Amino acid sequence: MKPAKLIKLLYVQVIIGLVLGITVGHYWPEIGAALKPLGDGFVKLVKMMIAPIVFCTIVSGITSLGDSKEIGKTLLKSMGLFYALTILALLTGLAAVFMLQPGAGMHIDPKQLDAAVAAKFASQVPPRGFVEFVLHIVPASFFGAFAEGEVLPVLLLAVLCGFGLTRIGGAGRTVLDGIDSFAHMLFAAFGFIMRLAPLGAFGAMAFTVGRYGIKSIGSLGLLIGTFYVACIFFVVVVLGLLARAHGFKLWQLMRYIREELLVVLGTSSSEPVLPRLLTKLERLGCKKGVVGLVLPTGYSFNLDGTAIYLTLASMFIAQACDIHLSVGQIAAMLGLMLLTSKGAAGVTGSGFVALVATLTVMPDLPVAGVALIVGIDRFMSEARALTSTISNAVACIVVSIWEKACDREVLASELGQGYARAEEALEDGEDLPAADLPRIAPIAQTAGLH
Repeated sequence: MKPAKLIKLLYVQVIIGLVLGITVGHYWPEIGAALKPLGDGFVKLVKMMIAPIVFCTIVSGITSLGDSKEIGKTLLKSMGLFYALTILALLTGLAAVFMLQPGAGMHIDPKQLDAAVAAKFASQVPPRGFVEFVLHIVPASFFGAFAEGEVLPVLLLAVLCGFGLTRIGGAGRTVLDGIDSFAHMLFAAFGFIMRLAPLGAFGAMAFTVGRYGIKSIGSLGLLIGTFYVACIFFVVVVLGLLARAHGFKLWQLMRYIREELLVVLGTSSSEPVLPRLLTKLERLGCKKGVVGLVLPTGYSFNLDGTAIYLTLASMFIAQACDIHLSVGQIAAMLGLMLLTSKGAAGVTGSGFVALVATLTVMPDLPVAGVALIVGIDRFMSEARALTSTISNAVACIVVSIWEKACDREVLASELGQGYARAEEALEDGEDLPAADLPRIAPIAQTAGLH
């Protein structure tokens, strides 16, 4: 591919932004630390679009499915898969921290830890009990859900509105047409925002390297290494076997969504790529209604990267402070993390907030222990977001296959050749033919998702 055409590819631009960010942060750390608003601003722009996009996608998906029993069955299977993956993720983190013992030998006195670090995040903790968690999903008002920008309340509204439109039939045709048109506009606007992804990745990476630097890792490097090993194991083994069992290859899927993964890597957030993943999963032959239900739900209920982080960080604090936990205490902690991991949003720092929430109700571990890892948390947030993003993409395809809502021929063709065709089309200066974008060609072409 010619260099002039290659530079037009989003993932190439993001790579350039990452390299420049690392360079600036390393050689000019003060300038790099001052570039944090670039990354934060990009993530805020994306979050502004997430709630209406999720609403429109789910409403359209429910009305396309039509049968309420089919919708309930899809959601039930999705939640079952999400919780199974979360349990495996928690156990993966637990196994990694026991095998590599990153906190052993530190002999930290909990009384000497700075409790103010945890207090700063205490007001951000998600709901602790099941009842509180359920009530938190219900927004104070219809538009309040959009104002807060949280996915679960918007998901609830979308499901209710989708069922309502299905019930009234033809009388709701005008409303549904308006929602579809609004969705086209949102995806077009999101296409403009995504052009800023390289700038956001540049700012976020420059800040991380400039603010913390390589020296800040210090003796905690083993903890970071342990976490990355656990995430790689979960993706390659757990998700890889799940994908193979359902007839597709994980590495092909990761290659297919590599642009999105690079954006996640640069911004340490999975939310910026949600709209693009919705589009690409439909392009893979997954039914629009299933994708619209499963993927947004997974963003709140399938944060496997956060689950790995919770068990690993908690046990690291226990090891560092010479606190021995019994099997029963560890089991109780895992049960609690099944809840706290679901309350974390897919944005930078949510894993750390979920950790504070977990330790707050765990009397056996000091909440102040988070002071040990607050300085290096940023180095682990990328792996958390990447792991969760890959897991949600795999889960969406798997549920679509279970529901017989995935065209296996389209899936195999797109994963095997689709990305190559997309690059050839871009090299020739053309959009993909409509035949390659079943059901979503107008949205994809309008948004520039080539």
